[in-house]
Amino acid sequence: MCSGKRFLLACLLSLPVSGVNADPPSPLSPRNAPIQLFNGRDLSGLYTFLKGRGVRHEPDAVFRVEDGMLRVSGEGSGYIATEQEYRDYHLSVEYRWGRRDDGSGYVRNAGVLVHGTGPDGGHSSGVWMAALEIQLAQGCEGDLIVIRGQTDDGQPILVDMASEVRQAEDGKTRWQAGGEKVRYAGKQFWWSRHEPFFAEKLDTRGQHDVASPRGEWTRVDVVCRGDRVTVKINGVTVNEALDVSPSHGKILLQNEGSEIDYRNWQLLPLAE
Repeated sequence: MCSGKRFLLACLLSLPVSGVNADPPSPLSPRNAPIQLFNGRDLSGLYTFLKGRGVRHEPDAVFRVEDGMLRVSGEGSGYIATEQEYRDYHLSVEYRWGRRDDGSGYVRNAGVLVHGTGPDGGHSSGVWMAALEIQLAQGCEGDLIVIRGQTDDGQPILVDMASEVRQAEDGKTRWQAGGEKVRYAGKQFWWSRHEPFFAEKLDTRGQHDVASPRGEWTRVDVVCRGDRVTVKINGVTVNEALDVSPSHGKILLQNEGSEIDYRNWQLLPLAE
């Protein structure tokens, strides 16, 4: 214990200082029990970000809590994010589309982002955080999109991945376990049965879609084990990313012009 006036300054300097050059907390993993990312009552452990408005920690007209759900109006562009970073987990969340759309005539759009890192709005659009996106847009559920960003001082954040794929009739990749291993080179990786030449029109569905129709709940499972990310839609494995970097980070749910509800957002321990 420090004692005496001559040691007072030393004692003060030895105390931890919150928020001043403090190291971020280590990523968490659900080891023995689930981690509820959304408690159904408030935004504890979460925050929201909208382009042009920044970060908020309380529910509002765009992100609100109602009947145990996260209700997202679709106004503006942004996300709701975990304050904590996570690694090695089984993410589970359910979503359903509401009535509002962006008026463009294109499919309803949103996504789940994992391994979020860097500043909020760090993508060149000023909206997203650097992350790996699991697409939820109609007909495209399970497509993988790399979102790169930059630090506050302009240094690039190089999110990266590879996948095993085949080439479909439209010349785009489709996930296929054991297929050709292809690294990210500026194009998204389409889910296994994404319909070739799919016309992305409002409320249309692909011929082989496994997501539920509008107004019904769809379950998304994302298994992040080391540098591998496996995606399931309504229990069907539809895509997989390999050599993912970074392999940990925040978890985000998008607000991208379409009304959407989320519920049962949790992390489960990985199966052995």
